[in-house]
Amino acid sequence: MLNFALFGAGRIGKMHAQNLQAFAHSNLKYVYDVYAPAAQEVAKATGAKVAVSVDDVLADPEVDAVLIATSTDTHVDLIIKAAKAGKAILCEKPIDLDTATVNACMEEIKDCNVPIQIGFNRRFDPSHDAAAKAAHDGSIGKLEQVIISSRDPGMAPVEYLTSSGGIFRDMIIHDFDMARFILAEEVIEIQAFGSALVDEKITEIGDVDSVMVIMKSQSGRLIHINGSRRAAYGYDQRVEVFGSEGMVISENQTPTSVVRYNTDTTGVKDPLFNFFIDRYGAAYNLQLTSFIENVLAKRPVSPSFEDGRRAQILADAAQKSFDTGEKVTLSW
Repeated sequence: MLNFALFGAGRIGKMHAQNLQAFAHSNLKYVYDVYAPAAQEVAKATGAKVAVSVDDVLADPEVDAVLIATSTDTHVDLIIKAAKAGKAILCEKPIDLDTATVNACMEEIKDCNVPIQIGFNRRFDPSHDAAAKAAHDGSIGKLEQVIISSRDPGMAPVEYLTSSGGIFRDMIIHDFDMARFILAEEVIEIQAFGSALVDEKITEIGDVDSVMVIMKSQSGRLIHINGSRRAAYGYDQRVEVFGSEGMVISENQTPTSVVRYNTDTTGVKDPLFNFFIDRYGAAYNLQLTSFIENVLAKRPVSPSFEDGRRAQILADAAQKSFDTGEKVTLSW
């Protein structure tokens, strides 16, 4: 049994709290949020205690692990405090918006020797995971190309986007991690393009809403990521792995697998999910399962802090390429 403390009781924190209570080997002991009513709501729904402070939580020897679902600007401070208190850590992505801060965090906790998993939940999506396995097990021959489509149903509020770090660090960072997961090697060249095609006003905060990223890996494999802040038809998330002997595609998910035929239409399916928690519900559960099982068995957790740091480096490189209009070369 792992006793958890949850930091952050917002939208995603509530989901994590529900998932924690559903597992036989986890118990949510504390909930902390700077907005006390949010913490009280989650505590009431789960039977957890409302924590007075982060320090009080971390001082409790019965707390084995913390789940960090607070705003990004608080992640590093909470990771450092939790690591120094000897707690296992599952932290939502990204670690921070600034890679220098991430590096400083890594140096600060290097001797703590605690499990730290970063919340790149899409690795655990059953379909995406199957596509990644196909890239590794030889069933498509030699892997040659990876194509990732990543499109949200609609623009996030401008208040969020203003402090999000930009589309590469906020949204496409998931796809940088997915590319590394599928490739099982590093990217060494990257070129990024972007435009404001959904709402020109986004340029006022120095961002774009539509991007295409082309990358090359260490062995010469090619990767194409296309992203948009708006897909009128729902949450569009697809992964294609192409090899010398075949191809595997992880398709979009719908609430059911029903296909309808009538006099007006042929082969009509349910609309796509319109919310990331609905689309990746299974992935969030499997992510938590993996963390709990690995911590209890004293096995390494994945994706690791270093995975989070490397995805951040790719996001920085994409931003630099977009800003300069030039290809960026990386050395690891």
